[in-house]
Amino acid sequence: MFRNNYDNDSVTFSPQGRIFQVEYAAEAVKQGSVVVGIVSDTHAVLVGLKRNAEELSSYQKKIFRIDEHVGIAIAGLTSDARVLSQFMKTQCLAHRLHFGRDMAVFDIVNRIGSKAQINTQHYGKRPYGVGLLVAGVDATGPHLFEFQPSGMTEEMTAFSIGARSQMARTYLEKNVEAFAKCSREELIRHALKALKESLVQDRELTVENTSVGITGVVTAEDGTRTVEPFKVYDGQEVAAWLEDGMDVDP
Repeated sequence: MFRNNYDNDSVTFSPQGRIFQVEYAAEAVKQGSVVVGIVSDTHAVLVGLKRNAEELSSYQKKIFRIDEHVGIAIAGLTSDARVLSQFMKTQCLAHRLHFGRDMAVFDIVNRIGSKAQINTQHYGKRPYGVGLLVAGVDATGPHLFEFQPSGMTEEMTAFSIGARSQMARTYLEKNVEAFAKCSREELIRHALKALKESLVQDRELTVENTSVGITGVVTAEDGTRTVEPFKVYDGQEVAAWLEDGMDVDP
């Protein structure tokens, strides 16, 4: 049943310096449906492949709005993601009440990283079995971060997590140099194309199983910059992006 005597809790290192409970939590992330995130100079985009447990059930949400300027895409245990998302919402609200401004994306990610890492230090706790892609905009521009069950966080230009995510990452690696200057619509098409690369042969992206989240910075003609609030698009709202074949302008 167990790999060895070192995988019964999350606070004991094996002789090889590994914490097996953290590795098992990472495996839970790999079992979740794939999500993709890309950031450019002006926008951050998240796309996710939704699953339904059976034919009679609804599709599970993959992208959640945390605050006006930030949202997350999840892969892994949705119940754990709900706990972390509620914590992030509380932190953003408290920061706005105290300081009167949005919380920096880097600070949000650091706090959930610290919260998750505590579970690897205290006996009787377990790591969160969920990975997150956090996309948001702050005073320094758009950002994309990856969160792992170990508590490790890292800023990314583009990334994908979940089942068969390596196929999506291969597409992202081939096109990474083009992302910085992409327009809003081009960035969405790139993200959907990467998501499509992760599908098995007999599956397609549809309005039922595809979700898109977008935030960014919009510059007016007079040079003023405003934040495009994070918004999640589901159902028929994503139909136009899927119907145009996801072609990206050269």
